Parts: sequence; C-alpha cells; structure tokens
Amino acid sequence: MDLQKYNIERRYIDKRQNVRPGLRLVSGEPGFFVAHDTGNPGASADNHFKYFQDLVGRSASAQVFIDDKKILEIIPTGTGNDAAEKAWHVLYNVKTDNERYGDDANDIAIGIELCYGGNINFAAAYDRYVWYLAYCCKRWGKNPLVHIASHRQLDPARKRDCEQALALGGKTLKDLLYDVKTTMEDKTPAPLDFAPLSSYLARTLIDTYVRPTWQAERDAGNTEAAAHYARLADNIRSAAGVDVDGNSLAAIKLPKSNAQECIIRWLSPAWFAARAKGNTEGKQHFNNFANALRAAAGMPQE
Repeated sequence: MDLQKYNIERRYIDKRQNVRPGLRLVSGEPGFFVAHDTGNPGASADNHFKYFQDLVGRSASAQVFIDDKKILEIIPTGTGNDAAEKAWHVLYNVKTDNERYGDDANDIAIGIELCYGGNINFAAAYDRYVWYLAYCCKRWGKNPLVHIASHRQLDPARKRDCEQALALGGKTLKDLLYDVKTTMEDKTPAPLDFAPLSSYLARTLIDTYVRPTWQAERDAGNTEAAAHYARLADNIRSAAGVDVDGNSLAAIKLPKSNAQECIIRWLSPAWFAARAKGNTEGKQHFNNFANALRAAAGMPQE
C-alpha cells in the first residue's frame, strides 16, 4: 500500500485523568482497532481536539479523529515517536471486547473516529479513514477482517457507530473492512515527491548541531526555542523514517523551512569554513549534505 498517501498529524491534548490519563496500553502495541464515528455531524477533527482538550465533568476520549482534511491523533497511538496510550472510548462493563479479544478495548485497542455530516466531504473523509485503518493494520500485522470492530459490535445495546456514519455515505461495515483489506494489498505505491534522508545523515545532523543547540537553549531557560529544536529533531528523524529509538517508520517529507534552517544555520557556515581552509573534500561533504536535505524536502538541488 502507499504508506505516504496521507500525513498523520499528531497534536496531543493535555494529560488529564478524564480524557488522557497518560497510561500506556497494557498490550504495549495495539491489539485491535475500534471503528467509531463521532456521533456529532458536521464537527471536524479540530473541533474534537478542542472539545476533549476542554472536557470536564465526565470521562471520554479516543485517540484519532479523521475528517476530509486531516488525520489527527490527539492521544499517542504508537505510529509516531510516542508509545500508544489509553483512551476512554468503550465502557469497561461491556464484555464483548473481552470475549472477542481477551481484554478491555480501553487497555489494548486504539479508538479511531470518523468525522461526518455537515460540510464534511464523506468520500474524502472515508478514504482517509480506510487508509489510516489499513496503515495501522499493516504496521502491526493485523488482519482487518479480524482486528477491526465497530463500536456497535462491542456495545450493541447502546451504540450505532460507525455504521450510522457509513450508511450516510452508502457504505456498510463489511464494505469498510474489505476496503481496508484491498488498500493493504495494493502493491503499487505512488511515487514519492521527495527522497528520504539517510538515517546516518539524520543522526549526524541531530548529534552535531540540533541537540547541542537544544541543550544550550534549555540551559538558558529559553523554553520556546528549546521546544523548536526538539520538534526539528523529530522532523529530521521522520524524514529518515526512524523514531527516537531507531525503529523504522514510514519516512515523511521534511518541511522546507526545516531544510532551509539547517542549511543556513549550520551547513552553509561549515562549507565556507572548509573553503577558507582549502578543504575541497570538506566543501563537497557539506554540499552533498545540504542537497540531501533539499531532496528530503522535495526541493531542487544546488
């Protein structure tokens, strides 16, 4: 399947017991996936981020919200650098999840919500929903016909999702599961418009330049600047398709602003210093390094 088709945005709500307790899944990685819809027609992924960020008075949440514009993880799922965490998306006193999967959904499953209705384009949202479920099944070696359950299947006395949203688009749960299966089996990924950064160059850039700068800003009490360099390091790892522990992930295009910042701040001065010393090999090294960053951002080489 095309692992680069959509970007996964990770913007996490604050840790609070009623929405994001900050506890890892008991299973470590997801054991199965619960297909929800929001039950809130017209509300986008961003709307739901704000809702759960501000929610008080009751316990509820899910890890992922998908509309026609984005795939938004509001609680870590394990697809990025952060380990998968619990969310409160299926009641604990429901036994169907235990009977089917051997444990409670909140403890071992990821809740994935489809945003629908209003001005949300169903076809575009559904395509992202299918792709994300396929991405997760592919990543953790799960069979979508076995390891995807709708909320209605787990709690039929109370819930109608995600079937109620699917029906509005002329789809059934069976359609969803087989669409996920077909997406996983597609062996002709679209060509990339960027070249993933090598893990060696990513590690060199972070160890030599980014981490020392982050450390200096942190020691100086410049929390905003330190946070910027922490994000920069994460983006560089993502461009190389690795997480902070060196595990392989799908590479993501490096933002152009990140490539330009690294080149202007560090590589260009290093190139000029090499030239001043008559170090031809050093000049070539830094030029190649800069071009690798440009390629990782889909920019022309120089």
